[in-house]
Amino acid sequence: MSKVTNFLQEVGSEMRKTSWPKSKELTKYTIVVVSTVIVMALFFTVIDLGISELFRWFLSL
Repeated sequence: MSKVTNFLQEVGSEMRKTSWPKSKELTKYTIVVVSTVIVMALFFTVIDLGISELFRWFLSL
């Protein structure tokens, strides 16, 4: 049990050393991540639809 306690104490010590983002920074980072995910999802949706149509066209020949 002492290993677990020691580990948790060390984790707490390291967490206090961590530099956490401010509220404005966190908002900016969140917007960047969400917009990137949306753009990538749209990109892969368009690519998937294009490939699907290409296969449908090829199979109908």
